[in-house]
Amino acid sequence: MSESSEEFQSDFFEGTEKLLEVWFGTRSGNEGPKKCDLRVIRRATWESMLKLVKCEIISQMSNEDVDAYVLSESSMFISKDRFILKTCGTTTLLCCVEALLYIVNQFTGFDKVRDVFYSRKNYMRPELQDKPHSSFEEEAAALDTYFKDGNAYCLGSINRDCWYLYTLQGHHINRADQTLELIMQDLDPRVMSIFTQAESNSALEATRKSGIDTIYPGAKIDDFLFSPCGYSMNGLIKGDHYMTIHITPEAQCSYVSFETNFPHDKYDQVVSTVMRIFRPSKCVATVFASKDSVASRAVRHFDDLAVQGFQQKELQMCRFTEYDLTFALFAKAPS
Repeated sequence: MSESSEEFQSDFFEGTEKLLEVWFGTRSGNEGPKKCDLRVIRRATWESMLKLVKCEIISQMSNEDVDAYVLSESSMFISKDRFILKTCGTTTLLCCVEALLYIVNQFTGFDKVRDVFYSRKNYMRPELQDKPHSSFEEEAAALDTYFKDGNAYCLGSINRDCWYLYTLQGHHINRADQTLELIMQDLDPRVMSIFTQAESNSALEATRKSGIDTIYPGAKIDDFLFSPCGYSMNGLIKGDHYMTIHITPEAQCSYVSFETNFPHDKYDQVVSTVMRIFRPSKCVATVFASKDSVASRAVRHFDDLAVQGFQQKELQMCRFTEYDLTFALFAKAPS
């Protein structure tokens, strides 16, 4: 995505996103269908909270299980007991944590945080970030002020491509949950040109021309093409399953992120499809899966995943109390 004052291929924009996911519950364990639901919180309340993050809502769509918001900088998803906020640029995502916990306590029946995930890839230009995002150590310290049993991790090469994670340890969730995230950089300029207003007349045209609509056929899509360039989309697949894509197309800082929580016992097809569409030079892939998820099999066998035209350069696996995690780095194979 890009700021409206920028011209394509002119200025730098930090596409690298900060991703916060919080699961809520009750101390009693009684989470009835009516009383405990994040979706009772009004849009105006979310809009006030997002001012702390320095972004705003552009559009919204919903199904029976989730409200999906396209933001000026990425996306937000609200389901019954799960909050997801993903923001790029120089947004101050963690500045909303205190407000989020207060809002949930005031307007829903939830009085307990069941789990927290905060993650991001290393920034391209970290010196441009505002506090508390100047470093991951600073981010982890900020999260520690709200969560007493959080732990911070780094996967990958700390002097090249790495991925940071903050999460809670020792929490027992007992749910089937999974997330695949692909973080792609140095993308094909011909593909990136689709996501400019010089090349596409609308977000719908960019979605169809690129092939994004073929990743999960039948998904309900809410997409937006920024001026003069940049693209965001949310897709609702079924139930509380979603996908989201965000694109910064400028040649000197090209960046694409893809994320979905749709369960697969193998991710070969979706990873290959996404990477074939965008043609990155490198891609960081992370897969989270709870013990009860069919995707836990994919996490354990991610070293078997082969993507045509790419080499798997790094692979790391972590086992948490309720989740397994795989981190992989793919690079374009020499021609």
